Amino acid sequence: MRMQHGTKLILPRAGSEGVRSSSGRAFSLGKLCSLMLLVFATTESWTQVVSANLGSVPSGPASNEVLRLTLSEAINRALLYNLGAIESDENTRAARGQRLLALSSLLPQVSAGVNENVAQVSFTALGLGAIKIPGIPAIAGPFSYSTASASLSQTLFSFESIQRFRSARTAEQAAGLSYRDTLDVVTLTVGNAYLQVIEARSRIEAEEAQVQNAKALYDQAVDEFQAGTSPRIDVTRTEVQLHTEQYNLSVARNNFAVAKLSLGRAIGLPLGQAFEIADPLPYADINPPTVEDALKMAYNSRSDFRSALNSAKSAEQALSAAKGQRYPVVAVNGDYGDQGPTFSQSHGIFSFQAGINVPIFTGGRIKGDITQAEAALRQRKAEAENVRGQIDYDVRTAFLNLNAAKEQVDVAHQNVDLANDNVARSKERFAAGVTDSVEVVQSEQSLASANDQYITSLYSHNLAKLALARALGVARTNFSQYLGGR
Repeated sequence: MRMQHGTKLILPRAGSEGVRSSSGRAFSLGKLCSLMLLVFATTESWTQVVSANLGSVPSGPASNEVLRLTLSEAINRALLYNLGAIESDENTRAARGQRLLALSSLLPQVSAGVNENVAQVSFTALGLGAIKIPGIPAIAGPFSYSTASASLSQTLFSFESIQRFRSARTAEQAAGLSYRDTLDVVTLTVGNAYLQVIEARSRIEAEEAQVQNAKALYDQAVDEFQAGTSPRIDVTRTEVQLHTEQYNLSVARNNFAVAKLSLGRAIGLPLGQAFEIADPLPYADINPPTVEDALKMAYNSRSDFRSALNSAKSAEQALSAAKGQRYPVVAVNGDYGDQGPTFSQSHGIFSFQAGINVPIFTGGRIKGDITQAEAALRQRKAEAENVRGQIDYDVRTAFLNLNAAKEQVDVAHQNVDLANDNVARSKERFAAGVTDSVEVVQSEQSLASANDQYITSLYSHNLAKLALARALGVARTNFSQYLGGR
């Protein structure tokens, strides 16, 4: 990575040598605005992507210490406590449970039990009361007997069960890949939240400088008014500007506090935990691969695409299982036990069964299952192709964002320099009595706008780099190579 701009925000300065033309300044500002439109539009789409993973489970009680939070620590916390990561991990566990259930149909089922039976039988109730047999009473019992037995059942062959197990196993693999993709999205979410805190802090620094500048201009106007060299309107005008900058500073401080709450919410910080960010993440250029190489990398690395392919494969196996219901099923079952009036007077008993079950007529049930499975397979294949198209869109959009953001930073940097020169010249003209405070106030407003655009461009550039890592499927593992940070 090649550093082009420092970590400190370019703030207004009191004076500067040299004069730049107003036409050149207007061209830079117009060019910057046109570049901003593209990145703002695409940044909104990324915000929609990451907004689904802003919830978390708070990680215990808050401490009295102020936590210094690096980007890496923030991401690691999110992987443990972010709600999206937790739910995706539990979905993987649920898929594992479905695989075990499918496997159980192929394994022997063994059970054992001990029974104590007490009974009394009425022959009259059985229809034998009218038959008088000497020596045989109408009521038998009560009598008792004990039984200890074990039973075993085993499906020797069921094509349906075999295919359902394979489908569940592939679905579990798809769930695991989906979890890995969720970690990539969580990394993008937390990285974006971290960048927003940095952006909000930079705006506070810029607004504090604007307040100081406006205060100095107001004090100068008051002094000149008291000296009789400036009208009262200049004092009023500069005072309004001072209050405006103070208002903007209050808004910036509130936005900074809200941005920190959003970051803490995404990574599961303890409720009320005080922290500060430790990574400034300055401007740093990168050398990304070509679009063609990036697409090849993304198709191989993106876990959501591989998960979609596995889901389609699982649907194919589920369709095969539905068709397999027409095949014969071979099964055996048997039990062995010990039975008698008491266990000391017992005798062994057993039973054994083996058979083949062939479905002949099921009333359309199998046909219905096959139709549903075919529909599910077509859906999974369509979803996989949609993810393929989404990857192409993500990669190409990420490159557009990155190139536009890089140009934004360069133009915004130049625009801040021009705005600073304009402010310096306006102050000199105002101090010399050549112009009134209108020109100075307007130049300060232009400087505030230039600083705001520069801050936005730095944020957009860092977000574009992180979005490119996400588009390539390496945000979780290589975010530091794209953003820096500890």
